[in-house]
Amino acid sequence: MLLPAITSAPFSFSSLRLTNPISPHPRYVAVSISAQASPANSSYSVSDRDLESRGFVLHRTVSDLNLDHLNSVFAAVGFPKRDPDKIRVALENTDALLWIQYGKTQRPVAFARATGDGVFNAIIWDVVVDPSFQGLGLGKAVIERIIEDLLRKGISNIALYSEPRVLGFYRPLGFVADPDGIRGMVYSRKKKKN
Repeated sequence: MLLPAITSAPFSFSSLRLTNPISPHPRYVAVSISAQASPANSSYSVSDRDLESRGFVLHRTVSDLNLDHLNSVFAAVGFPKRDPDKIRVALENTDALLWIQYGKTQRPVAFARATGDGVFNAIIWDVVVDPSFQGLGLGKAVIERIIEDLLRKGISNIALYSEPRVLGFYRPLGFVADPDGIRGMVYSRKKKKN
């Protein structure tokens, strides 16, 4: 279920504490955050004001999100195209989301969402930035803010799935792969050989 927009208040990344994650392929990268969000907006790598001045608009609800345009961003980064009806259901079952719209085109250019139990655990999914807009800090902007939104809800064990080629993007944001050598498993149906 999507909640109404939450006013932003970032946290200090120095307050992160590692926990034992699950690490299948694609790699599962996790972090547990024990501190509460701090009230200052200074810890964002790109401020809301800076994003606005560059023509970007932050959204925390699905209002005005064109699912066909979002699907185009998914496809542009190599995700499979998804059935818009299934995307809609997934978003209805999302606990937190953040997307960035480019004002000139009115299209989404960055997106992330999280699901979880609403109390202890959350997993961040579908982190994408349109390739034409990569390198501008938009990926960091969505991750920092979605983590903050989860922390403000009291969720302290935050994990995400990531392709191995982009693990380096998440490490500076406090995520680690396989802390303490812990690995996990994901259920996968294999076709039986006849």
